[in-house]
Amino acid sequence: MKKVFIVLLIIVSIFMTGCGKNTEKSIVKNFEKKVSGANCYHIVGMLDITNNDETYKYDVDVSYKKDDNYKVSLTNKSNGHEQIILKNNTGVYVVTPSLNKSFKFQSDWPNNNSQVYLLKSILEDITKDKNRTFEEKDGLYVFTTSVNYPNNPKLVKQNVKLDKDYMVKEIEIVDEAGIPQMVMKFNEVDLKADFDDKHFELDKIVDENNSNENEKTEQNNTEKEKTNNDSNNNENINKENTTNSTNNDNQNSENNTSKKEENQTNTTSSINDVVFPLYIPTGTTLTDQEKVSKSNGERVILTFDGEKPFLLVEETANVEKNFSVVPTYGEPFLMANTVGALTSNSLTWVSNGVEYYLVSDAISQLELVEIANSISSIPTMK
Repeated sequence: MKKVFIVLLIIVSIFMTGCGKNTEKSIVKNFEKKVSGANCYHIVGMLDITNNDETYKYDVDVSYKKDDNYKVSLTNKSNGHEQIILKNNTGVYVVTPSLNKSFKFQSDWPNNNSQVYLLKSILEDITKDKNRTFEEKDGLYVFTTSVNYPNNPKLVKQNVKLDKDYMVKEIEIVDEAGIPQMVMKFNEVDLKADFDDKHFELDKIVDENNSNENEKTEQNNTEKEKTNNDSNNNENINKENTTNSTNNDNQNSENNTSKKEENQTNTTSSINDVVFPLYIPTGTTLTDQEKVSKSNGERVILTFDGEKPFLLVEETANVEKNFSVVPTYGEPFLMANTVGALTSNSLTWVSNGVEYYLVSDAISQLELVEIANSISSIPTMK
């Protein structure tokens, strides 16, 4: 009788253990079914990136359509700077509306590393990691998996949190100490979204940006006109007529000036404060600093010599008169406060009206990224 009881206990234990494994597998299977079955999806969320004890917040808007059509809008909440990563059948683009410019890549993005805001990438990170762990916590299914961020070895694991409907709610990318370095919160996930092909065309984005700019201009003009009218409500009729006539003339003048400015190349006039990297490789020092004028602004050239020499160029970023597409080598690279272009020996990015170019033949790609990420101070512009 005792032997029979032991055998039954073993069977029950095996059965319960098996059920636990099947539960984990069924959760992954249900998540995979949802992701694979979505011809389109739309995601709205918020991404926090920590760098040098500072946290940068992004509003994230993702559109996807089979096959491999992506449109990822990242808007820096601190300064409103928006960039759009676009992939369609003609290539990969990083669109920067504030500069009226797009950088075009011949790139394998988004398949070259983990992507915290794309469902296919999240699913692959879960299914490919045979050493993943699983637990239920606070009403969520939590998978801890390895990640693939080859240019940021600090990012080693992620905690993927799924709700009871088998859809991702939050992802934490953590370092070796388990401290979150990136946190993506999914506020809305619509697996029944519907996008036409034009949604992923570069021309459509350009047209939308121009339309938004025109709306802002009209809104500003309306607000100015309302302010002018309100300020004259207490004036006598003759003075009001005279004032309104003057305001109309001024308004026409402002409109004409605005139209002229639209036909010119805009730029920040100068660099007031030069920004230096907080991290410099051992045995390397700043040996030369030169500021030169260019046709539409200023350029600062910083030369670092020593064991690991490199060049850092900072210049006022130009707003193009007509939308332009710039062929670019390398890969789109998500930094703390912007999206840059990373090659084997250079990194280019735009932040707060300044374009940065970092290059070296003596420094590894990882160290280039470390130097660039240490340039986190906000320059003062005038």
